Amino acid sequence: MSASVLYDAPGPKATVRNRVYAVIGAAAIVALIVFAVLRLRKTGNLAPEMWDIFNYSGIRQNIADGVVATLKVFGLAAVGSVVLGVVLAVGRLSDHKPVRWLATAFIELFRSIPLLITIYAIWVGFLTDYSMWALALGLSVYNGCVQAEVLRAGINSVPRGQSEAAYALGMSKTQVMLTVLMPQAVRAMLPTIISQLVVTLKDTSLGYIILYPELLQTARLIASNTLVNGTYPYVSTIVVIGAIYVTMCLLLSALATWIEKRGRRAKTGIAVAPAAPAGGIDAPVAALGVPAPRPGGAGGADLAPPAGTAATDGTTEPGGDAGTTGKS
Repeated sequence: MSASVLYDAPGPKATVRNRVYAVIGAAAIVALIVFAVLRLRKTGNLAPEMWDIFNYSGIRQNIADGVVATLKVFGLAAVGSVVLGVVLAVGRLSDHKPVRWLATAFIELFRSIPLLITIYAIWVGFLTDYSMWALALGLSVYNGCVQAEVLRAGINSVPRGQSEAAYALGMSKTQVMLTVLMPQAVRAMLPTIISQLVVTLKDTSLGYIILYPELLQTARLIASNTLVNGTYPYVSTIVVIGAIYVTMCLLLSALATWIEKRGRRAKTGIAVAPAAPAGGIDAPVAALGVPAPRPGGAGGADLAPPAGTAATDGTTEPGGDAGTTGKS
């Protein structure tokens, strides 16, 4: 079978044209970077004094507090979104129509509303004095709806024979869902689940809208309340805080990769019993290097001596030398 061609190979003119476009695009990007650096240097944003502010213990403590606040909300939102996702996924797969319709309506509603509006509405309407819980609840609701669709796709990907075999054993639908389908769905969709948790971690930056002192809000306060040589250190603060966000997301992504590889190793490392050899019952014993017992009495006496040996009655067994007789 010939391989399908997704695109036509460029000819000589197209190759030259593509190279010209690549050079022009690279030159434009380099020129834009140079212009931005020169402009920032002219305004004093790249001066060494702008980076010296992070040598102050008070600013370092503020950043550390912002990281702790961010991780605290992320932990609450991660647990809440996964739990809510399991409940909504099970509800959407329910045999009861009202439950299925309610779960579907909830998922479609909060997936359609922008997350920022959800967080702000929860904060203004219910939890004005508890910005941390308002942010965690908003993140849990939105990301829980996404996790529900991920888990539903994972459950639907499990072979139908798995549930049929479980029902044949007399298991109820709840037992089948919790002990057969859900574990396999989580294992199959784990990389996607953790990828969505990375999105949840980045979405904690929306806490600035409700004045929660997470990392982005901390960065804004540092940059707007610190004046160095008549300039506010927005650039240096954004670079440092952005590097912290990137580090946390990379660590979470590395965790997802490690879990995925560990799951693959566990799946491929399962020992499978070998099939019985064609030699019959004695073949496995012979494979171990142990002579197989021959039929006989308790003492293990042979019913028939091996071919080519003299029998006790003076005759010769098939395979021996012709005409040989005598007593053993």
